[in-house]
Amino acid sequence: MSFGGKHGVRIGLSAVVMALHGRELAVLTTTSREDGGEIALPSGPFDPARDRTFELSLRAFVTDQTGFRPGFVEQLYTFGDAGRESPRATPGPERQREISVGYLALTRDAATADAAEARWTPVFDIFPWEDRRADARHATVGVVAALRAWAEIDPRRRARVEALFALGADTRWNEERVLERYELLYEAGVVPEADRDAGRPQPPGHQSATPGLIMASDHRRILATGLGRLRSKLKYRPVLFGLTAETFTLSELQGAAEAVIGLALHKQNFRRGVERTGLVEATGRVSMGTGGRPAELFRFTDADPLGGQAPGLALPAQR
Repeated sequence: MSFGGKHGVRIGLSAVVMALHGRELAVLTTTSREDGGEIALPSGPFDPARDRTFELSLRAFVTDQTGFRPGFVEQLYTFGDAGRESPRATPGPERQREISVGYLALTRDAATADAAEARWTPVFDIFPWEDRRADARHATVGVVAALRAWAEIDPRRRARVEALFALGADTRWNEERVLERYELLYEAGVVPEADRDAGRPQPPGHQSATPGLIMASDHRRILATGLGRLRSKLKYRPVLFGLTAETFTLSELQGAAEAVIGLALHKQNFRRGVERTGLVEATGRVSMGTGGRPAELFRFTDADPLGGQAPGLALPAQR
């Protein structure tokens, strides 16, 4: 459905559904047939003549495309910058400009998706430079080299690269600035979406300097917004418990936090921080599946981790 004249506007809805799949943060994806088989977020156009609300329409798209029924969802952001090539205008003579509305959903149910083309894709397969744990930092090397070459001619560019990727001695990595880092890579032409959206052909055998999976339309941008929002909310809301099992060891809880923020956390400081919040309580049972000594099982003290007023968790990273 178009609005505003001949060329009009189409409203697209996209869902960032995240879960812990194994020991890694994963996002529910499908395959875009319009974009040559690139992975995509569950999405579709809003029809004001048929759909009563954005959220109901979004839920229908997610279920139809993946077989998954999302629980709690919240709106992320609306993307519709004029002059940006992604999302591209819709095909056909109308050439409608598309406005993308993104939503975030968390689930502890990462069961196999029912639809054939749906799967849980590790988030750090899409944003490997966002994983700063010691065994994954090599993924940032090519990104930084490409950005430094782009920034060499302009001191303002250099300052942005150093600040966002914590390259200077006095700069600190800010895990929440996921979207800003992706936007910088897009502006620098480092991520393949930049060439794709501008219609610049890639030579045969060309490999992007940036690792990570390309996504359809503006979906990597929407996912970056969702990851940044989730990382931010960890510190002031108990959203981590929307991803964990109902009972867990403190090691499992720490592993879940590390999978989200992409940083190694200080074990004792993390446990002391959890105890101070009063967010967990012992169940009186132990887990025998730790591979070592039995570990005490805990549970979240609030019945509604996404709707209560409980605080977030302290995240003392080992930097």
